[in-house]
Amino acid sequence: MDSEEAFSRQREKMVTIQLKGRGIRDPRVLDAMLAVPRHRFIPPGEANQAYEDRPLPIGEGQTISQPYIVAYMLQALALDGHERVLEIGTGSGYQAALLGRLAREVHSIERHETLAKAAAKILDELSITNVMVHHGDGTKGWPEQAPYEAIIVAASAPVVPQPLLQQLSDSGRLILPVGVAWGQILQLWRRQGDAFDYEELVPVAFVPLIGEHGWGE
Repeated sequence: MDSEEAFSRQREKMVTIQLKGRGIRDPRVLDAMLAVPRHRFIPPGEANQAYEDRPLPIGEGQTISQPYIVAYMLQALALDGHERVLEIGTGSGYQAALLGRLAREVHSIERHETLAKAAAKILDELSITNVMVHHGDGTKGWPEQAPYEAIIVAASAPVVPQPLLQQLSDSGRLILPVGVAWGQILQLWRRQGDAFDYEELVPVAFVPLIGEHGWGE
């Protein structure tokens, strides 16, 4: 068995046990998680752990989130394939690759230039052409392409950044972890005209969202 076949079997096991076994039901999310090679987005020395249900280091003090939490957040956004999506925190590029299969167009912002370049390179190698990676302060969003039908934030904020709410389209959804450094609650925000409401989902633990409308350095 070659390594790619072995990784493919590990990916199938991940989807069956970690995702379906814990309540992930969206068939589009499951198909995307089955198709995207998570091991390509992880440093070579960690590749053998790519399909374990835990976060892994990717450099610059950042991590790639555990598969279940990624799938949970994507399922909560309920994407149908026609959306323009904004991702805050490109990191390794793995979630951006999944979004590329679930949405029409994706803009992803990463504050670490080295990670942004590395992620863009892998996405290009995988021929994912509808994801644009930008280097910048994600707490400001990316107004050039707003509004967005969905926004997903892969780092924790003390409060929801106002620029992100303002860049949501009418009926748009925003999912992000909000709380203190040692623990947060995943919140799902919705916009209706000029009004916003949110629901709290599950406890999580993410790295901090650094920027003008997030945590300080």
